[in-house]
Amino acid sequence: MLILKLTAVVAEKLLASRRGRDRTCERVALRIVRDVRRRGDAALFSWARRLDGFAASRNRLWVSREELRAARRRVSREFLSAVDHASRNIRAVARRQRPLEWNLKVEPGVSIGQRVRPIGIVGCYVPGGRFSLVSTLLMTVIPAQEAGVERIIVASPRPSDELLAAADFLGIRYLIPAGGAQAIAALAYGTRLIPRVDKIFGPGNGFVTAAKRFVSHDCAIDLVAGPTEAVVFAGCGNGRFIAADLVAQGEHDPDAIGLFVTTSAGLGRRVADEIEQQLAKLPRSNPAHRSLGRKGAVLIARNFAEAASFINRFAPEHLSLPREGNGLLEHFDSAGSIFLGDWSAQSMGDYASGTNHVLPTGAVARARGGLSTADFVKCIGVQEISRRGLKGLASTVKEFARAEGLEAHGRAVEVRE
Repeated sequence: MLILKLTAVVAEKLLASRRGRDRTCERVALRIVRDVRRRGDAALFSWARRLDGFAASRNRLWVSREELRAARRRVSREFLSAVDHASRNIRAVARRQRPLEWNLKVEPGVSIGQRVRPIGIVGCYVPGGRFSLVSTLLMTVIPAQEAGVERIIVASPRPSDELLAAADFLGIRYLIPAGGAQAIAALAYGTRLIPRVDKIFGPGNGFVTAAKRFVSHDCAIDLVAGPTEAVVFAGCGNGRFIAADLVAQGEHDPDAIGLFVTTSAGLGRRVADEIEQQLAKLPRSNPAHRSLGRKGAVLIARNFAEAASFINRFAPEHLSLPREGNGLLEHFDSAGSIFLGDWSAQSMGDYASGTNHVLPTGAVARARGGLSTADFVKCIGVQEISRRGLKGLASTVKEFARAEGLEAHGRAVEVRE
C-alpha cells in the first residue's frame, strides 16, 4: 500500500483515474446492444449461451414459480432469516424516502399540487458471475415495491439458490437468468418475450455499465456506476477497523480503489501495515484480493481543510468518518453514503442497515446520492387556476410572452380575459 503526501499533483492524478472509460468494454457492449436491438430474442439467447452459459429453451425464458419455491426450500433457515432482517430495514428506509403529495395555494385563484405516481415497469439488474449479489436484489426490488411499481423484471446471470430464494421471499414474478449487455439491451428495447421497461436499475461490470450508457438515450437508467470506491478519513483511530473497511470494499472488483486520508503520518503507516496483514489472510483465488494493495493508497494531508477539500472533490461512493464526534460530518457534502463512528462498518450499508448500496461513483456523488424510492416514482405538477387567478397572472404572463417572442402564448391568456 502506497503512502503519499496529498499534493496537488497526487490529487489530480487520483481524480483523473476515476474519469477513465474502458473502450474495450464499450466496443463489445455496443456490438451486443445493437445485435439484440436488431434481432431480439435470437440475439439475446445467442449471447446469453455464449457469455452466461444460458441453457434454457426459447419457449421457457422465465424462471418459474416452482423453481423459486424449490430454491427457497434448499437454502438454510439462517439465510432466510438474514434476508428477512435486512429486508425489514431496507423497506423501512425505502418507505420513508417516498416523496409526498401536496397542495399549495400560491395566490388567490392559483392552486398548485404534486402527484406522486410509480413508474409502470422497471428492470432490476442483479450482478452474477462468481457469486449472485443477493443484496442487490433487495436494494433494487424493495424500493420499487415501496414506490408501488406494478411490474418488476429482474435479470441476473447464473442465479444461485440464494438469489432465487430471496426472489421468492420478495414475491418476484418475473426473473430472467441472463445478464451482461445482452440483458440490458433486452430490457431497454424489448423483445418478443421480454417487455420493454421504462427504467433500468442496478450496478454491473464494465460491459453492463457501458450498455446502460448506450441505452440511456432510449430508456431511462438510475445511474452509471463504475468500480467501487471507499474513502476513510481520520486523524486518530483504530487502524484495524480502518484497514478492514478498505480491504472489504476492495474485494468487489480488481479496479476498486480504497483511500485512507489522514493528517497523521504515524496512523497512516499503521493502517498501511494493517492492510498488508489483512490481505495476507485472504484467499488469493479472488482477483480483487490480489490487486487490493496496488489500487489503494494512504494520503497524508497537511491539515483537515486540505483533506476535506480533496474528499469533496473526489466525491467517493463510500466515506467513513470513524471519529465523527468532533462534528466532522458538516464539512463533507459529496459522498454516496457516509458511515459515522467506529462501529459503522461499510459492510453494514452493503447488506442490512437499511441504506441503499447502489451508489454513485466517479465523482457523480457531487450531483446525486444513492438509489432511493424517489428514483422509482414520477412527481407530477398539477395546477388549477380560476378566473380570478387568470386575471391576477395575465399581465405577468403576457410580459414574458412578449419578451420571448411567443405571441401565441400571450393570446392563449387574452382569449380568456
